[in-house]
Amino acid sequence: MSKTEFDIIVVGGGPGGYVAAIRAAQLGLSTAVVEANHLGGICLNWGCIPTKALLRSSEINHLLHHLGEFGFSADNIRFDLDKVVKRSRKVAGQLSAGVAHLLKKNKVAVFDGFGRLDGTDGTRRKVAITKDGNPVATLTAPHVILATGARARILPGLEPDGRLIWSYREAMVPTAMPKSLLVVGSGAIGIEFASFYRNMGAEVTVVEVLDRILPVEDEEISALAHKAFAKQGMTLLTSAKIGAIRKNADSVTLSVEAGGKTQEITVDRVISAVGIVGNVENLGLEGTAVQVDRTHVTIDSHCRTGEPGVYAIGDLAGPPWLAHKASHEGVLCVEAIAGRHVHPIDPANVPGCTYCSPQVASVGLTEARAKATGRKVRVGRFPFIGNGKAIAMGEPEGLVKTVFDAETGELLGAHMIGAEVTEMIQGYAIARTSELTEAELKETIFPHPTISETMHEAVLAAYDGALHI
Repeated sequence: MSKTEFDIIVVGGGPGGYVAAIRAAQLGLSTAVVEANHLGGICLNWGCIPTKALLRSSEINHLLHHLGEFGFSADNIRFDLDKVVKRSRKVAGQLSAGVAHLLKKNKVAVFDGFGRLDGTDGTRRKVAITKDGNPVATLTAPHVILATGARARILPGLEPDGRLIWSYREAMVPTAMPKSLLVVGSGAIGIEFASFYRNMGAEVTVVEVLDRILPVEDEEISALAHKAFAKQGMTLLTSAKIGAIRKNADSVTLSVEAGGKTQEITVDRVISAVGIVGNVENLGLEGTAVQVDRTHVTIDSHCRTGEPGVYAIGDLAGPPWLAHKASHEGVLCVEAIAGRHVHPIDPANVPGCTYCSPQVASVGLTEARAKATGRKVRVGRFPFIGNGKAIAMGEPEGLVKTVFDAETGELLGAHMIGAEVTEMIQGYAIARTSELTEAELKETIFPHPTISETMHEAVLAAYDGALHI
């Protein structure tokens, strides 16, 4: 690349960074992206996308072992793990190439290397790029967006070794299917891996230090998820702590304290899924006014840091750690730079999804958090067993729960567990963004037969009007 002066430089080409770059180019701003590894970031290459490909394979494996419920029979059902993994990697590769095409189409300059702030040149920020320790180029721009994402948090004693103790990376490319597995952490990442390996036939134990799995979700949904996973054969240990860890020749023995008792559990492999930390190192933040709080860059409502001309988006800028939040912040940040009027993100309007089986999705306040604000609430519930499409699909396990402000009718939150709820939660997200009340939601006509009818019934149920239960 011969050009080194730009309007905007984006450091990081993940779902926040590449989207920010595309939007900037659309607005007529000359833009560069600096990416040290793969375009698409962790999400596309080692997170959101390849894990969904794996989960799709595990869903198919589960269905193949339940063909009798649908009137089919088959013998010698088996899977080829190598092909399952290769398909997942192929999907990730295809989409990474797609991101490269989009950037090229929008005339975004892409620099292969690691970028860091390197002082100023008048009113322009400098970004120095290196690759394998060697200088590549120094770029300048009045605006620099940091979008370097985050990485897995590592607990002492649970350091991934690539063989017996895995991070998400090793868990996505197993060379052999473990017969037994222990997952430390029951957030979205941990539960998704637990669901994948259980559906592929492994014996799975989940250890969670808090008193329930999926702790950020509504308590009622967490309880239903716990019940569903236990029914599938998972062992779920909550309020639990990991003690001594002993690595054997081809297994791991862990001391686990739960329920006032300590037991030793021996498994083939361990997956550590205990959260993430921001990639704030080596960004050249020293000597700037950029503030870092618990490994995440502090920003205002327009993604500005304390340093003029420097912005941060996505996982680097803190929770919620979701790709769609990063992408939205990228657009918001660039449009604010371009002088457009933007609406700051309301974290309560960011939907969360966990692609386990059954799926879990939510937006807004849980029932407990809504009550903690001092409001009077109305709560509606509707089970999948009352929905014709869910029964026809063989997916009667699930629930939709709505939480409304009893005085104003504002939809405070919605929480779902069951088949395809990650596809449906957007309906409630639109309702919250548009500030709809129960009046508009009750008057909305939902198509029949669809699982989405449970959403309508859950609204009606909050106002004593559910029809099919």
